[in-house]
Amino acid sequence: MYLTAGLHRSVQKHPDKTATVTGSRRQTFQQLAQRVAQTAGALQALGMQPGERLSVLAQNSDRMMELLLAGWWAGLVVNPINTRWSAGEVSYALRDCAASALAVDDALWPVAQSLEADLPALRHRLYMGQVATPAGYQLLEALVQQAPVVEDVRSAPDTLAAIVYTGGTTGFPKGVMLSHGNFWASLVGRMAEIPNPPEFVTLLTSPMFHVAGLGRMLGQTIVGGTCVTVPVFQPQAVVAKMAKEQVSDLVIVPSMLQMLLETEGFNPQGLPGLQRILWGAAPITVPLLQRAMATFPAVEFIHAYGMTETAASVSVLRLSHTPEFLGSERIRSAGQAGLSAEIRIADEQGQEVPRGTPGEIWIRGPMVMQGYWGRPQETQQAVRDGWLRTGDGGTMDQDGYLYVIDRIKDMVITGGENVYPAEVENVLCSHPAVQACAVIGVPHEKWGEAVHAVVVLRTGAQATAADLDAHCRSQIGAYKCPKSFEFRDQLPMTAAGKVQKTALRKSVAGQPQP
Repeated sequence: MYLTAGLHRSVQKHPDKTATVTGSRRQTFQQLAQRVAQTAGALQALGMQPGERLSVLAQNSDRMMELLLAGWWAGLVVNPINTRWSAGEVSYALRDCAASALAVDDALWPVAQSLEADLPALRHRLYMGQVATPAGYQLLEALVQQAPVVEDVRSAPDTLAAIVYTGGTTGFPKGVMLSHGNFWASLVGRMAEIPNPPEFVTLLTSPMFHVAGLGRMLGQTIVGGTCVTVPVFQPQAVVAKMAKEQVSDLVIVPSMLQMLLETEGFNPQGLPGLQRILWGAAPITVPLLQRAMATFPAVEFIHAYGMTETAASVSVLRLSHTPEFLGSERIRSAGQAGLSAEIRIADEQGQEVPRGTPGEIWIRGPMVMQGYWGRPQETQQAVRDGWLRTGDGGTMDQDGYLYVIDRIKDMVITGGENVYPAEVENVLCSHPAVQACAVIGVPHEKWGEAVHAVVVLRTGAQATAADLDAHCRSQIGAYKCPKSFEFRDQLPMTAAGKVQKTALRKSVAGQPQP
């Protein structure tokens, strides 16, 4: 299937139903389809041909949705760009994927002004804003208003649909190539396990340059559900928008969930429409999860595990509010393999290890990427006989439930012992004074690496390094406990809500460690 098929279906079934809400602007599926077809006409009028790359540097909005869908309608390959990147990183992506066109909104215009001049493939610069058009750019809205409505190309399933760059937290970002079929397999597999009623109103908190946000938008388009957008995640504004629009469905990362719960004046009773919270993309601590589930006792919680290379989730766990479940080990699970996926825990040779034994998570299925753009060797290293090597460490129990331990590259090897930061972070966050933390490895003369904890305390709370050390030693082995602690006001975060551990490592590099 092709990614605009859902829009055709929704126009046929729900033409007058609200499709998008951005600020005070609302449009039906009929109006959305009209805008998409006309925007595709504008892109074709510029001379863009199927297979060319359309890069989009914009915050979540109905206009961004229209442009992404229009790119697929016209047979283009869309490249939604990380809005937290510097101009240098954006220039790298544009040059790497040889983008023919770049669309920029008002909020990202300052970044666009600083782009490299040497981008020979970039023929068209489009401005998505409403004010005076900057020099060298064409006003997209004017082009759309003049453009004809064109027919949908209806791309084949194996046609490249998107190049989504990895976070770039280590080395240069890699462009993940995802086909129409990759996305469709992921979406349908997820919806087969987690019902997606057309009456659900989804708040797109995850940015659409991330597969979680992109996938959720597409899922709503397929079933005829409403997408409410916010440009950036600001807890108070998000809570107000959820209350106003009676949002029923929220896809979120743990850091966002924590910010919501700690928003001043937050009252869960003010969100009567909320029925489901789906979280993923980063580890969550058990104390935070238990707190969230206690705050929303009538809301279903779902943990989804996946990655950019799998067009989002490959496994899901529907959590129970029962005391038995909340106190069980299974609360830490990422669920069982989804209906479109095979998952195994493998050793370095790719052989499946016995149940309960740590190894690397490997994934196979129709959602696995076509490869990394322009990087055949790295593609070969990542995909072996159809199996994607995720780089995530994990275990699987006798019932096939997956437990994600941590990123293998984040593992700390201290004195020959393997320490997974997520385990230590989980213990630290169970201390009542700790709001957030991140654990990394730092060089150590004696042990090779030492466990180092960067901690954010709750407002008004106090705790010393000695307090936290004693807390950790009461729950985990001494070799896993941080050898040093650092207290900060906040942790560096990516736009997708993940802690930037590379930035943390750089910031502590060279500092003397005990």
